[in-house]
Amino acid sequence: MSDKSAKPTLPWTVRLTIALFSTITEGSSRADGTINRRLLSFVNLRAAPNPTPQRGVHTLDLTVDPNRNLWIRLFLPTADSRRQYLPLVIFFHGGGFAYLSADNRSYDLFCRRLACKIPAVIVSVNYRLSPEHRFPAPYEDGADVLHFIDSGGIDTAAGHLSDSSSCFLAGDSAGGNIVHHVARRWAAAASVGGFKKLKLLGIVQIQPFYGGEERTESEIRIAGASIISTKGTDWLWRAFLPAGEDRDHEAVNVLGPKDRTEIEENFPPAMVVVGGFDPLKDWQRLYCERLRARGKEVTILEFPEAIHSFYIFPGIADSGKLVEEMGKFVWSKCEPVIKAAKEMSGAEQEVVLTHTR
Repeated sequence: MSDKSAKPTLPWTVRLTIALFSTITEGSSRADGTINRRLLSFVNLRAAPNPTPQRGVHTLDLTVDPNRNLWIRLFLPTADSRRQYLPLVIFFHGGGFAYLSADNRSYDLFCRRLACKIPAVIVSVNYRLSPEHRFPAPYEDGADVLHFIDSGGIDTAAGHLSDSSSCFLAGDSAGGNIVHHVARRWAAAASVGGFKKLKLLGIVQIQPFYGGEERTESEIRIAGASIISTKGTDWLWRAFLPAGEDRDHEAVNVLGPKDRTEIEENFPPAMVVVGGFDPLKDWQRLYCERLRARGKEVTILEFPEAIHSFYIFPGIADSGKLVEEMGKFVWSKCEPVIKAAKEMSGAEQEVVLTHTR
């Protein structure tokens, strides 16, 4: 029998933060499917862009489409005296498709850590939220950001740092879900010449938000988990999906019974992060099985003691380990590109991409 009393060991400060976040998000989610955004603003504390380097990274915001408030935040590592190009990581924040933003303080700090430690240029996407903007709004926003970058939208701001031919998608929770669907849109468009230079070398899904009509063992056993309870996820799916759709919709039960299309041939290699105290972990593992069954490369990174959203708490040791493993994954995919570029150019000088972890 499963031990339903087992709980993760967490610092009291983390427990307090989680309790506050859970209380406010639950209180802001109305029974009629709308959200009290004024109440929600108490937990969505924001950080302004900062052109002055902080923790080795400076930031700026760029507008992609003012008509739908689609914008991105660039996290640019402070360059040293050498000319260096870095991989580009396009990041999608979590929040069940309904909460938080790219300028949320916790995500601002997390993306700074990624930019500094991988190292990479990070592009954090402020996509539209449900229930005001339902499926497929965030997927469309993500795909449009890729086209914006492909057309040179960040070239002036990023200078010589970024290299869109060595691009990755990353995201947590709902952002991880968005990563899958945006990657499929890129793969479909790229196969018919829809991108001039942007190439996805890999994707990172951190505890992606997946589900289905059937209850899994982990959803039942950890149903009352803080941050992402089973009751809470049901509400979020209803707020996101088109009216009349159930949780076996292809956006939720990814690669499941209603997703009958063949996955694209050039769908990129994936790393999927799974936490032992995450109610969604069974769906995440099933997603990995389905990808592998379709012949796709998948790396599963397990943290047995991790809660959902553990990575936004720097004081949790696994948070630092995750960032380190993300760096290893990114550079393992970049290094063959570096080698090929050197062979094509015949140059003996220092390579274009500089790996400094």
